[in-house]
Amino acid sequence: MSVCLLINRQIKLEHVISFADAIFAFSITFMAISIQVPELTQNLNQAQVIDKLLESIPEFEIYVISFFIIAIYWVAYHQILNHIVGSHYTITWLTLVFLFFITLIPLATNLQIGFGYYQLVFILYALVLTIAGVVLTMIWLYATKNKLIVEDLTKCEIHLISIDSIISPVVFLLSILVSFIDLRTAYYFWIVLIPAKAILRRKYHS
Repeated sequence: MSVCLLINRQIKLEHVISFADAIFAFSITFMAISIQVPELTQNLNQAQVIDKLLESIPEFEIYVISFFIIAIYWVAYHQILNHIVGSHYTITWLTLVFLFFITLIPLATNLQIGFGYYQLVFILYALVLTIAGVVLTMIWLYATKNKLIVEDLTKCEIHLISIDSIISPVVFLLSILVSFIDLRTAYYFWIVLIPAKAILRRKYHS
C-alpha cells in the first residue's frame, strides 16, 4: 500500500503535462524535418526553380494539415488537463497512450508524403488521429466520472469540453468514409474541425 502511495506522489500532474508538451514539440519537429527540400542546382533558370518548388506543394500541404492537427490536439489536451486536479494512475497511463498516438502522426505524415495516393495509407493515418481523439476523450470522461476536475466548472462547461473533445475523432472517422468517394476531398474534410469547434463554442457561450 505504501509503495502505491509513493508511486502516486512521484507522478505529479505538472510532470505529466511537461512531458506531454515535450512530446508535442518533438512530434512537430520530427514532422518538419521529414519534408524533403527540392534539389536546386546553380544551372537551373528561374522557371525551373519555380517548377521544382511547385512540385513540393503537395508535401507542404500535408505538413500544414498535420501541423494544425497536432496543434488542435495540443489545445484540447491542455483544455482537459487544466481542469483536472491532482494526479491519478489511470489518467497518467491514458495520457501515455494518447501521446503514443501523437508520436505516430509524424510517421503517418511521412507515409502520406511518399504514398498519399494509396487509400490504405490515408485510412491508417485517419485511424491514428481517431484513436488519439478517443483516448483523449476517455481521459476527460474518466476525470469527470471520478470527480477529479475543479469544483468551479458548471455542468454546461463540462458538457462543452466533452462535446469538443469528441468532435475531432468523429470528423477523422467520417473522413475515412469520404475517402471511399474521393481521396483528396477526404484530406480537406478535416478542415470541418475549425468551423465545427467555432460553432460549438459560440452556441455554448451564447
